[in-house]
Amino acid sequence: MRVVIAEDAVLLREGLVGLLERFGHTVLAAVGDAPALVAAVSEHHPDAVVTDVRMPPGFSDEGLRAALELRARRPELAVLVLSQYVEQTYAAELLESGAGAGVGYLLKDRIGDVREFVDALGRVAAGGTVVDPEVVRQLLSRRRDPLSRLTPREQEVLGLIAEGRTNASIARELVVTEAAVAKHIANIFAKLDLPPAADGHRRVLAVLAYLRS
Repeated sequence: MRVVIAEDAVLLREGLVGLLERFGHTVLAAVGDAPALVAAVSEHHPDAVVTDVRMPPGFSDEGLRAALELRARRPELAVLVLSQYVEQTYAAELLESGAGAGVGYLLKDRIGDVREFVDALGRVAAGGTVVDPEVVRQLLSRRRDPLSRLTPREQEVLGLIAEGRTNASIARELVVTEAAVAKHIANIFAKLDLPPAADGHRRVLAVLAYLRS
């Protein structure tokens, strides 16, 4: 795939370039600030963007806001946020924007294998949703009352849904039947007053949409 990278840490930025190229992808541009990210995407029209959240000039949420701007211009653009932080103000908004294309939010310190990262980027570029469970936990913590209705097992299933897992994958992880997983999912959406959706991507979007309601 054709990728633009935005990361202000030079060593990490160059490391991402080398990693993606080693796996056969083309890095069209690697920039260090949000304005340069927007300019690079406008110039190169990539398939996907990998961006940090906190970048120059303000080191607050420039990367995430730039990603939202880019998605508003090009809804088909796949965006993977790779950060040390969960920026709650805009994170849910970005993840909800995944209706037109893939979107993801991963935490740098929790990626234990480079293939895991490359695979996540591939899933996002293919239109999927990949969200670190810790990101989901922090977003869900903003609305604790509805979640209190979920059983511990339902909360566990919800976390796996947010990772983009299929029912079969969740069943293998929890060592239960797919029928049991389907029942848990139905209970989750009923308790959160959300209609069940047909696929993993929409299920994540429905949860995140509820967080912003």
